[in-house]
Amino acid sequence: MAIDFGQIRRSEHLPARIATHIAREIGEGRIKPGDRLPTEHILAKAFGVSRSVVREAIAQLRNEGLVETRQGVGAFVRDMHVRPTIRIEQEELVDRESFRSLFQLRMPLEIEAAGLAAVHHDAEDMKQLNAALDQMTGAEKWTDQGILADLAFHRALAAATHNEYFPLFIGFIAERISHAINAARATAVLEEIVEVTIAEHVVIRDAVALRDPLKARDAMRQHLLGAASRLDLSLETF
Repeated sequence: MAIDFGQIRRSEHLPARIATHIAREIGEGRIKPGDRLPTEHILAKAFGVSRSVVREAIAQLRNEGLVETRQGVGAFVRDMHVRPTIRIEQEELVDRESFRSLFQLRMPLEIEAAGLAAVHHDAEDMKQLNAALDQMTGAEKWTDQGILADLAFHRALAAATHNEYFPLFIGFIAERISHAINAARATAVLEEIVEVTIAEHVVIRDAVALRDPLKARDAMRQHLLGAASRLDLSLETF
């Protein structure tokens, strides 16, 4: 399997760019159904990025149904006839109303996930949530890695529901609104954004740890409304 992995030009959306590059290789038949993707180490070296960026790109491909991951084995290209058909192209979200609509969809999914996570989480789930929070701490860490950590937190929360469909749908949406974090970071004082964002995530984590679904749901609701406000998005709430 000969694949042309040219180094990706650095940008604020490295995982998305890498996922798009690999998806193109799949679409053009250079990577075929059943093929195993190169290891994280090999991909990171080929693209000139960190392994965490590669992991994020693979997660996006998985959420799009292009690959499936097998623990301890790797990521494999799925047959096109059994892939999910839902797709949202990143270019569509340049339109503000489309972006607002997707953010609106995010609300009920993540609020419900927070409540279920409070009920069903285990020790490993809390370990993942805490690890993501640790990576987010401090303005000096609020770079690409901090953004990935924010996404990792929401994925870990979805996984803590122990309902396999929450990570699938929340992960799918999170990939497409990740630039919201960059937009928020660009429209306010960085230190303030970092402090507020981390504080909101801490409240969510604490409510989940207490196994209080009502507090967890409310904490997630307040976080998403706050994020929408920082992006100057007007959401319908009832």
